[in-house]
Amino acid sequence: MAGKTMTNVYLYTRFERLWHWCQALMVIFLMITGFEVHGLYTLMGFDTAVELHNFIGLFWLGSFAFFAFWLIITGEWKQYIPTTRKLFDVARYYAWGIFHGQDHPVQKTPGAKHNPLQRLAYLGISAMLLPVQMVTGLLYYLYNSLGGVSLAPIAFIHTLAAFLLVNFLIIHLYMTTTGHSLFSHIKGMITGWEEIRDTSKIQEWETKATRKT
Repeated sequence: MAGKTMTNVYLYTRFERLWHWCQALMVIFLMITGFEVHGLYTLMGFDTAVELHNFIGLFWLGSFAFFAFWLIITGEWKQYIPTTRKLFDVARYYAWGIFHGQDHPVQKTPGAKHNPLQRLAYLGISAMLLPVQMVTGLLYYLYNSLGGVSLAPIAFIHTLAAFLLVNFLIIHLYMTTTGHSLFSHIKGMITGWEEIRDTSKIQEWETKATRKT
């Protein structure tokens, strides 16, 4: 990055940052209580872990629905439209270029905050993995009220999704360190401002995600 023109860009609104960190805390807390419910360790006791897990899970379900509504009315859902353009360039960058000082092939802009690989990952997490986790969690919570429902497959899918979320969290934490400095991405999610390379060569498709028509 040495010698490159850098500029500060306001990428993340206050609401987006609040939602990001609240969701992160909820996911971490659900993991802690969930794994205690499964007997992996003892921190707060089984009954307390169950009660807190249920409470946070229901709150997360409601707040996630509100966030989805916010995405729809603001047009921010377009940020998650998958694309194959530059997808392989980004994959090659993370597999090779990042270790050899190459520039990221896709620069962030307010209209395109996620590169093609992130779009696929976040869409898969938000549209598939999280809904599965929430629905199975709700079925788990309402199990005593649902006659004739087998608990074993619900528990298996819920636990499997939890481990997949742990994998995502580990990868996500690693990816936060891959900016132009160790904490540049984290700083962006705290302040909303992120220092990125000059965006004068951004392509049309990268900026039209949230363009108002």
